[in-house]
Amino acid sequence: MDSLNPILSRMETITLDQMSGVKLMNRVDEKFLMNRQQLAALLDLVVDEYYVQRIDGDALAPYNTLYFDTEDVAMYTEHHNRRLNRQKLRIRTYLSSGTTFMEVKNKNNKGKTKKVRIKVDKSIFYHALDDAQVREFLSEQSRYPLDLLMPHVENTFRRITLVDKAKTSRITIDSEIRFVNHHTGINYDLSPLVIMEVKHEVGAPLSAIQRAMLEVRVHPKRMSKYCIGTVLTNPQAKYNRFKQKIRYINDTISSSHT
Repeated sequence: MDSLNPILSRMETITLDQMSGVKLMNRVDEKFLMNRQQLAALLDLVVDEYYVQRIDGDALAPYNTLYFDTEDVAMYTEHHNRRLNRQKLRIRTYLSSGTTFMEVKNKNNKGKTKKVRIKVDKSIFYHALDDAQVREFLSEQSRYPLDLLMPHVENTFRRITLVDKAKTSRITIDSEIRFVNHHTGINYDLSPLVIMEVKHEVGAPLSAIQRAMLEVRVHPKRMSKYCIGTVLTNPQAKYNRFKQKIRYINDTISSSHT
């Protein structure tokens, strides 16, 4: 993804502090899956329309996330089975700053996601379930008994964050995605895939990036990193619902070599 630096260098910078002022209170989120060539083409089309967030001069911010689940992957299975009210638990470190959060994400039957989190010390990343502060937090927020939880899928990726110059939409672009399953010991490299998420105000006109995606024929496609990481690293997990998504991902990656 460092090959994108010539394009990103043409974008004006927005700082982390300035980005915190971009409040999308009533927003719609859309995800798009693409390969690196498609991403480069998209960014070239909108280079003058967006700011790029830089931390210490770097537009590519590394992340490390570890998801927790029960031994029989109950949270993953609820997502697979299309349960509308579901939950995910994770710890995430923003490697550029070392800032680490324990997070609980709840999705309700109206499709709304609510995230609650607490800041924790980076040193507990792999032992979070033994930490007293985390255990107290999860005892209040988790629907699952603490003693049934265990580390499952870890992922690393690098993220580019953009905001349009009217500050009505925010874009995250995740690449170099790699998984390791702490339960099965299986690793999977999904680094050729790019996941873009566009967050914009309800009722806002079509944004520059959305118009560009129509031009390069990239269409919305939802994806959960945790679920796809589980499918790719846990042969015992139920996966019928995700077969078509895996084919789509493989086709998207393969098309970059044609």
